[in-house]
Amino acid sequence: AIDEYKPLDATTNPSLILAAAQMPAYQELVDDAVAYGKKLGGSEEEQIKNACDKLFVLFGAEILKRIPGRVSTEVDARLSFDKEGMIQRARRLIDLYKEAGIGKDRILIKLSSTWEGIQAGKVLEAEYGIHCNMTLLFSFAQAVACAEAGVTLISPFVGRILDWYVANGDKKTYEPSEDPGVKSVTKIYNYYKKFGYKTIVMGASFRNTGEIKALTGCDYLTISPKLLAELSKEYVKLTPTLSVKEGKS
Repeated sequence: AIDEYKPLDATTNPSLILAAAQMPAYQELVDDAVAYGKKLGGSEEEQIKNACDKLFVLFGAEILKRIPGRVSTEVDARLSFDKEGMIQRARRLIDLYKEAGIGKDRILIKLSSTWEGIQAGKVLEAEYGIHCNMTLLFSFAQAVACAEAGVTLISPFVGRILDWYVANGDKKTYEPSEDPGVKSVTKIYNYYKKFGYKTIVMGASFRNTGEIKALTGCDYLTISPKLLAELSKEYVKLTPTLSVKEGKS
């Protein structure tokens, strides 16, 4: 998919890496990660933790060979309410990338947008120059807190917000412009532009191409290969629905 669609940046997450790790094509990376974990020693839990970190970095390094920009690598979500744990793990991932010859300028560390995660991001950005991508972001309040913390990028979820409304409300279908997830990202984007925040807004977790087209003009969008394939078959001229000028007005 990377070679076909040529994205500028890419992201990884545990579920995607789990799926890839079960493919024969990536067995060598898995073997290298397991060997690394065993080499460092410690308890079985520590070996698994170190092997997982190494595997995430190995996959990230492979992706970076194919894109010009940055890759996002996620800190263990079990640390989502442990500020110091997230800081330590993020620094460890950056060290592993450094050992692979990759500078921190090409890495975004993904952190959960809990209060602890946002504070961890603030420290990583200000004290260590480590760029952060705040994920699991579902609300305007989280987005404002992230901007105030000075993180590099946020990934507000579109599809998961829609999922909640569909599961918990009477309405089961939405036009893209009325999609609750689309409206959430639009509000965040406009707020950031109006008040001059530098944090990048990257819409994520799309359920259909309508949501994507409704957010054209957003700073970044992270789109699955499946939806990229669908978009590639459409021949329509898109006019940006979001813009810095409109956001500031």
